[in-house]
Amino acid sequence: MNKILEVNNVSAGYGSEVVLKNVSIEVFENDFIGVIGPNGGGKTTFLKLLLGQLQPMQGAIHHFPLNEGETLFGYLPQTSNIDKKFPITVQDVVLSGLLSPKRFFGSHTKANKHKAAELMQMAGVLHLASKSIGELSGGQLQRTFLCRALIADPRLLVLDEPNTFVDNKFEKELYELLKELNKQMAIIMVSHDVGTITSYVKTIACVNRSLHYHKSNKISQQQLASYDCPLQIITHGKVPHTVLLDHKETLTPNPK
Repeated sequence: MNKILEVNNVSAGYGSEVVLKNVSIEVFENDFIGVIGPNGGGKTTFLKLLLGQLQPMQGAIHHFPLNEGETLFGYLPQTSNIDKKFPITVQDVVLSGLLSPKRFFGSHTKANKHKAAELMQMAGVLHLASKSIGELSGGQLQRTFLCRALIADPRLLVLDEPNTFVDNKFEKELYELLKELNKQMAIIMVSHDVGTITSYVKTIACVNRSLHYHKSNKISQQQLASYDCPLQIITHGKVPHTVLLDHKETLTPNPK
């Protein structure tokens, strides 16, 4: 199986503050990695490192493209930096995923527009194609940016809390869609919803100032504690739930 990227003993942060220390991980084709951890533990910093938005303080990140000019990453951020007052349509946002960061607008072929329409249909926003993004709900906007992340056929799809602002119906559809997309591309998904994502991801990375890679989608409370990842898994009937414990770097045993 072909390797997509490799992170070797990377430490990173902002200014003099070290947020992540000695992180190492390899990502291969068709991996589906769920990234979990407490707020402030470094999950967003980890994604920025992978995407090249942040340079390591030490260590190295290597990318392994298969073909010249291919798109390595598709990225769905937790929130968008685009001003909703900006006069741009849903279709234009989706098509912008084919353009370079320096050139937001450009001409598009019929094939590109057809592909955008297929993605919008899949995400349930085709009927909004000519609408301004300022007219969209949070969930509709999230669906639109998912289409933008997919339109260039990335080798690795990176998602930061993709169920944010998404209605319950589309949340289930989203996870099923990601399961299908994983047949074509690798996926790294940050989520607090441990109980749900373990039904879809293949492996789990616990990020809390460091990274512990668990090569399975089955993870116990004891393993989370040993990884210094203060999350608690609770199962209620057939529906899994999770709650976040105190965000400390050490996890103290629950009193009996």
